[in-house]
Amino acid sequence: MIEKLSNSWQEIIDSALGELDSEYLKFLKEDNSYFPDRENFLNAFKTLSLEDTKYILFGQDPYPRKESAIGYAFIDGKVKEIFSKNGLSKEVNKATSLRNFIKTLLVCDKKLNDDLSQNAISKIDKTPYIKTLHDLRVNFEKNGVLLLNTALVFTTKEESKKHIKEWRAFVNKLLECLKSYDIELILFGVAAKELQKFQVVQRYKKHILPHPYNISFIKDKNAHELFGKMRLLHKE
Repeated sequence: MIEKLSNSWQEIIDSALGELDSEYLKFLKEDNSYFPDRENFLNAFKTLSLEDTKYILFGQDPYPRKESAIGYAFIDGKVKEIFSKNGLSKEVNKATSLRNFIKTLLVCDKKLNDDLSQNAISKIDKTPYIKTLHDLRVNFEKNGVLLLNTALVFTTKEESKKHIKEWRAFVNKLLECLKSYDIELILFGVAAKELQKFQVVQRYKKHILPHPYNISFIKDKNAHELFGKMRLLHKE
């Protein structure tokens, strides 16, 4: 069985899951090779209520590591600390998309400019800032950002496109169910931009951005306008 949510999302998620191909739904219910597993791939819907959702951020697909893929787009379960005395933590510095995203937030905060080096980051006073990636997820949710991917599970790199294709019916139905809500879409990269082919997506205000894997994201003015006001690195 796919885990029940027991919250405001339940009816919508049941409806969206019902749009999946029957064989693929059987795979989700019975197979143990994918991750996040069936108890965790819907996690984003468990910690942010429908009533509090203002944005849906679509990435591509889960991290290709079990310990990293925890059911939230962009939140790497293997990463704990964001910063170290040398700048970004070793774990963040190895994760290209996350590294670029944190640098983007520091640029938004006017703590970085042209020099994006570890040395420059090490000199920043981090007293006002959160410490962990868990804190970052919480801050996303305080801003009403639901962290989804265009595919909710991963098996192998070779099968990524297949999973993205299989989840399109789920995403389309989800957005159909939410079209009367005041929700905006944040589309990261090529796979997310493909969602614009859905007729229902034309009803939504969209923030179309390069994927943070690309270094151009760090200086992207649209990213600055959107995420700068969220103050995602700041403590309450």
